[in-house]
Amino acid sequence: MKKFFVFWVEEYFYNPNLIHKIISVLLLPLSLLYCFGMYIRFKTKQAQDLGVAVVSIGNLSVGGSGKTPLVSALASKYENVAIVLRGYGRKSAGLYVVSDGENILCDVNTSGDEAMIYAHKVPQAIVIVSEDRKEGIKKAKELDAQLVFLDDAYSKHDIKKLDFIIEVKSENGSCLPSGPFRERKWGQKRVYVLREGKDFERIVELKNKSDKMSLVTAIARPNRLDPFLPEVVSKNYFEDHYFFKKEELEEILQRDGADSLLLTYKDFVKVESFKLPISLLDLEVKVDEDIFKIINNYKENYGAKKN
Repeated sequence: MKKFFVFWVEEYFYNPNLIHKIISVLLLPLSLLYCFGMYIRFKTKQAQDLGVAVVSIGNLSVGGSGKTPLVSALASKYENVAIVLRGYGRKSAGLYVVSDGENILCDVNTSGDEAMIYAHKVPQAIVIVSEDRKEGIKKAKELDAQLVFLDDAYSKHDIKKLDFIIEVKSENGSCLPSGPFRERKWGQKRVYVLREGKDFERIVELKNKSDKMSLVTAIARPNRLDPFLPEVVSKNYFEDHYFFKKEELEEILQRDGADSLLLTYKDFVKVESFKLPISLLDLEVKVDEDIFKIINNYKENYGAKKN
């Protein structure tokens, strides 16, 4: 039931049919109320300086936008860096240090899939999951981080930070529940909008290719993978952040007569211990140097003001 609902919502927001569009129009009054409430929330928040330079990478809409590979590409360029995120979908609660910049300190059930990606892809970074982002930042500072990247924190208006948002195009520009937007890009808030093809470029490498591969993925809007896919025997979609069971993956391999499962890195970190035949769609992001200049200037100016 949950899987059906998740995919129905994705279709409703990003590939609507006539019924979806009618529902969207009927929900417009609720969207106006919601958006007004988010504006009041924004206006009543005061940004707090937490004593360390903070950079947020977010997006305004629900569903995937590619934040994780972008944050990985940015954070990889820095030393004494931390990545703080909520850890959505993890089987734990509270604050956990996933990596101290030298060692991975917990399993993927505790960290969640995205945090474990950071721990693998940015091994020099401190990685922290915490529902309370302020507490996560304070912990990062305690561990001597000099620059903190926040994953998906545009709406944390009570934190002083440099804000980037990834542009996500949608035919429906309304706020929830009529449309996919959680919040607006408020005119009074300085934000840099990152556009794919201009500010960053996705590069996909296919690793450990086999003759017959079955795609298995649990990412939001999985059709985003289509431009990068080789020929596959089947496409098997699960809801975002789903934790796979070894038996269901073995069943897909047997059903398709496949030589391997084709996974994204987000999927791979959750099944690595299963010791199944895996092919990997490894996504990297190449970032325009002007973005690093903006971050470096912010970091340097923050340090100068602090001193």
